[in-house]
Amino acid sequence: MKLIGKGSKSYSILAAKCPQCHEGEMFQNPNPYRLASMFEMHTNCSVCGLDYEPEPNFYYGAMYVSYAYTVALFVAVYVIFAVFMGWAMWPTVGALALILVALGPFLFRVARVTYLNIFVRFDPNAVKKS
Repeated sequence: MKLIGKGSKSYSILAAKCPQCHEGEMFQNPNPYRLASMFEMHTNCSVCGLDYEPEPNFYYGAMYVSYAYTVALFVAVYVIFAVFMGWAMWPTVGALALILVALGPFLFRVARVTYLNIFVRFDPNAVKKS
């Protein structure tokens, strides 16, 4: 199993590419920090035709993935700032808040792409099938 590069889950997740063909874009605007269009996804992959919303309200489950990413981020930031750097509680809480707000749009998209990747496998022949 590949960990990096086309054909790996991490590639699809971090690049926000279609989990089936790893070529089509999932979001209409690749910049997650353009807040006006942050939520806008394509309905289907432009390359292989994969339906990005396999059932109504599919992405409600992505909230659990987002929660897991947020907890991991909080633990990592806490360990870095409070344990290694020796910061007091309130500066650490402030750093946590700033980092979460700064990474919020990115985490939203990563959670959605991760959730879809749980259910869809990479198919190297997906482009040829369409």
